[in-house]
Amino acid sequence: MAFYIVQFLTGLASAASLFLVASGLSIIFGVTRIVNFAHGAFYMLGAYVAFTLTEQWSGALGFWGGIVAASLAVAVIGVVVEIVLLRRIYHAPELFQLLATFGLTLMVEDLVVLIWGPSDLVGRRAPGLKGAVDFFGQAVPSYDLFLIVLGPVVLGALWLLFQRTRWGVLVRAATQDRDMVAALGVNQKWLFTSVFALGVFLAALGGALQIPRDAVYHALDLRIIVDVFVVVVIGGLGSILGAFVAAVLVSELNAFGILIFPTISIILVFAVMAVVLIVRPWGLFGRKEAPARRTPGLTVVPWRALTSIERLGALALLVVAALLPFVSGNYALTVGAEIAIFVIFAASLHFLMAVGGLASFGHAAYFGLGAYGVALLAKMAGLPMIVCLLLGPLLGTVGAVVFGVFAVQLSGVYFAMLTLAFAQIVWSIAFQWVAVTGGDNGILGVWPETWAGSPAHFYWLSLGIAALVVAGLRVITFSPFGFALRATRDSPLRSEAIGINGKRIQWTAFVIAGTAAGIGGALFAYLKGSVFPDTLGISLSVDALVMVLLGGVETVSGAVIGAIVYKALSIWLVSQTDWSKLVLGIFIVLIVVVFPKGIVGTFETLTASWRKQSAPKAAVLSGEMESAR
Repeated sequence: MAFYIVQFLTGLASAASLFLVASGLSIIFGVTRIVNFAHGAFYMLGAYVAFTLTEQWSGALGFWGGIVAASLAVAVIGVVVEIVLLRRIYHAPELFQLLATFGLTLMVEDLVVLIWGPSDLVGRRAPGLKGAVDFFGQAVPSYDLFLIVLGPVVLGALWLLFQRTRWGVLVRAATQDRDMVAALGVNQKWLFTSVFALGVFLAALGGALQIPRDAVYHALDLRIIVDVFVVVVIGGLGSILGAFVAAVLVSELNAFGILIFPTISIILVFAVMAVVLIVRPWGLFGRKEAPARRTPGLTVVPWRALTSIERLGALALLVVAALLPFVSGNYALTVGAEIAIFVIFAASLHFLMAVGGLASFGHAAYFGLGAYGVALLAKMAGLPMIVCLLLGPLLGTVGAVVFGVFAVQLSGVYFAMLTLAFAQIVWSIAFQWVAVTGGDNGILGVWPETWAGSPAHFYWLSLGIAALVVAGLRVITFSPFGFALRATRDSPLRSEAIGINGKRIQWTAFVIAGTAAGIGGALFAYLKGSVFPDTLGISLSVDALVMVLLGGVETVSGAVIGAIVYKALSIWLVSQTDWSKLVLGIFIVLIVVVFPKGIVGTFETLTASWRKQSAPKAAVLSGEMESAR
């Protein structure tokens, strides 16, 4: 019994740090409505800066002063980021904000390696808390007891701050109605800045307090951000009390899951998150989400099918791409095949987002399921490659059929978070079901047959399938089903009034997108010759989001250009510099600020503007010619 109590106390200690980070994210979202993907990066920066300061400053005062100073320093960095970048995109749709903060995350990952090096750093123990307390023969670290006390203290301090101060009243008012707060004369800019500074301070403090317990390394941001998203979604976005309760729940599930359910320990947290979102979509202590901001530009540049000339142009470009094997070597063909596969992946997500209005944060689940479907059929059943390519993607279809039933009941951020939960459940199964999936060792030896074994033949195969998938998705977009899906996206009430079953239409679109992603995953398995759980990971889902937003979510096929540019740039940067993430992050941030509609979206806007300007001139010229006659 003493062992289990100690395990419970260990879970509470972990919950304290998790609560600090999650409360910061929850506060930022509650007021600014920004889903801050860079919150994990601020946590990591807090840990690195605290390590440096605590190593430089001696004694108890130096250690605790270093913890506080590091948190304040990172908060100042957060203020600079908010003023320079985020103020420019507060009125943009949430996905563009997510893209910008993802770019920041990439930059920070390389910057910490540049400054502190790639090796793990182990901080010194907290002065005065180096020992342990004996509990019925079980040792409980004194520092863990300190963290257990700290969590409720911070919760109480935040409650007093928001309930008993004028600033707190303004923050709560902004959470309820930002426009009304602005109408009353409150300076929203500085209110948002102060809220963001507090949120970043809490994240950095959470990271700084972890240095006596864990090593500091350059992947801390992605490790913590997934857990933080789970906590704020379970507790309710914008709820501090919800963040505290959810942090305790998640930490105890992690602490006891490894003991009671070792084979499914990772799945438990995401399963709980999925159940909460299905039963209470806005979390345990959250409020129902306000209507999502519409993406500007949809009515400015109306969608239209390609003209005959444009179809011929697209076909000509496809023919030019098909000639690549005659002028390039094997490496270029392998890169070309990978780009074609990611065109399929990005186009499938773009169809769901642009046509269906559903932004998925876990689309890699269906890409990875397609890859595992092929690997299992090829290695275990020994089926031919053509059969595997036909049947393998159906595993992605099955996943989309099941998950889509629950996901389409939600919208906005909560839809995105539920898709993330489902994706992490699938990733957890692949990671822990070693007997079938090979776990972290993956499934190896999934090579294409002779007829597709050469780089040129596999490139042509990938290019041809990519062209068929993109063309098929365009046809669906301009079909009666596509119009019904777009009607549901633009006006759910009006579409329902004319007899359109919106949920069924969206579920069908979810299945179509999942199937297309599964096709890309099936080809990816043969390209790499192996499948690992990372194929289902959150980083791949974020890559797909970046490709879509880079191309232009308001366009019909912008994801094609987005995938080509992003993937080609990523591969080229890796070969040219050791700081590829830094350069890529800067590029992403610049795209968001300078070209918020994406590459294709910006081009289409400029073209439409040129047409409008040319039309009056043509009319005047025609009138002059008539007068001359």
